Amino acid sequence: MGALPKRRISSGRRDRRRTHDKLSPIKLVECDTCAELKLPHRVCPNCGHYRGRQIFDVDEI
Repeated sequence: MGALPKRRISSGRRDRRRTHDKLSPIKLVECDTCAELKLPHRVCPNCGHYRGRQIFDVDEI
């Protein structure tokens, strides 16, 4: 015999367990230098700046 639940899981208990399964939308911020949208705390892929400093040259890549 396989393991079977003794009682049915109520929909409220099931839904409370599933509240953490949702996907959150991607949060984007505006780059200070070029005003393009980028992920926070990352180098801007459009201009190569991070916190006002040039990290890499985009033309080389």
